[in-house]
Amino acid sequence: MDAGRIVVVGCGYVGLTTGACLARLGHDVTCCDVDGEKIARLRRGEVDIREPDLGELVAAGAAAGSLRFTQDGARAVTEAEFVFLCLPTPMGTDGAADLSAVETVAGEIRESLPRGAVVVTKSTVPVGTAKRLTRLLGREDVAVVSNPEFLREGFAVQDFLHPARVVVGAQDQRAAERIAALYDPLEAHAVLMDPVSAELVKYAANGFLATKLSYVNDLAELCERTGGDIEAITEGMKRDRRVAPSFLSAGPGWGGSCLPKDTAALLHTADSVGVALPLLGAAVRANAHHQARVVQKVVDCCGGDVSGARVGLLGLTFKAGTDDLRDSPALAVARMLSDRGARLRGYDPACAQGTEVERIRCVADAYLAAEEADVLVLLTNWAEFAVLDWAKVVEVMRTPVLIDARNQLDPRELTREGITWRGTGRTLR
Repeated sequence: MDAGRIVVVGCGYVGLTTGACLARLGHDVTCCDVDGEKIARLRRGEVDIREPDLGELVAAGAAAGSLRFTQDGARAVTEAEFVFLCLPTPMGTDGAADLSAVETVAGEIRESLPRGAVVVTKSTVPVGTAKRLTRLLGREDVAVVSNPEFLREGFAVQDFLHPARVVVGAQDQRAAERIAALYDPLEAHAVLMDPVSAELVKYAANGFLATKLSYVNDLAELCERTGGDIEAITEGMKRDRRVAPSFLSAGPGWGGSCLPKDTAALLHTADSVGVALPLLGAAVRANAHHQARVVQKVVDCCGGDVSGARVGLLGLTFKAGTDDLRDSPALAVARMLSDRGARLRGYDPACAQGTEVERIRCVADAYLAAEEADVLVLLTNWAEFAVLDWAKVVEVMRTPVLIDARNQLDPRELTREGITWRGTGRTLR
């Protein structure tokens, strides 16, 4: 494999991971971003993103000279063979993905791209983006390829370097093969397809995962009404080879940087061509319902009214292992509680003490979150919550009641310490 000269535009979560990992594979990579302060920090080796192994990869690439950082994207692309667009595509008010950042960059680099360059959309983009970019660039000598990312926060480096598949979509077969060849050292299965299908793959995968999670939460609610145990049920489901074992954990709903906006974008795309996708729409509505169910449990534990009640929250990020608060179900629950008059104090290992997030006072540890609380709610399953001193928790709480929205804890242990425990789809046996 010949090393490729690659420019990655955007040094966010996807862009920095992509750039660092491509450099690790032996390519010559320049990462660009409009944020001058971010570029300065990266040049100093400072990685702000909480992601295992990413900081070490960035340092190694910079030390080897295979990874560089610049604010001048237009200049950087003048000698690039491949330009990866890793730009934000946030959800607009109508649910559609906002492509303004992608379109702006396309206009800025259009004249600077060398003949034969390949422009690659790595960010999750809506159907038709490759065709749209081709028109915006107006360069018959430049190919546009879709190469969607499938990175899980907290496992991004692992997912990039050990992919289940590499998806490449293009009208130009030669351009698709050139992009697939960049991943040759990984010996991953490359799936080549048309650009529209490639643009739909990420949305399709995330829509399926969202539906799967909502289904499990529906089952958890059924278990609470019938006396079943969702943990036992999902364990039985996992043993079926037809059912993949991941995304079968009941919880306070799904969220994060991808599932909410990707489901909304997929529904918007379908609606724009007259397709309903009723199953996905139901999964989105179910998600809001299950977030509200956590709130109702808190209300019930407070005698029907949380106005003035002190509620401690364990975990605020959308999942453990990340500092990402975007569309966190924990924050959705917190907003509903705050709107009902609850006083909120929260602890999350990724949130700084003394800050305020969504009207939540962030404190230094779990015991401070529990102090004088009428109810304690576990919303994100950080490992440290499993080893708390529950006798100490009981001492500091006003009323020792805990709602375990993630089913992380052993209810028998909590009960022995005098804590009233409520799980998700589980009852104390």
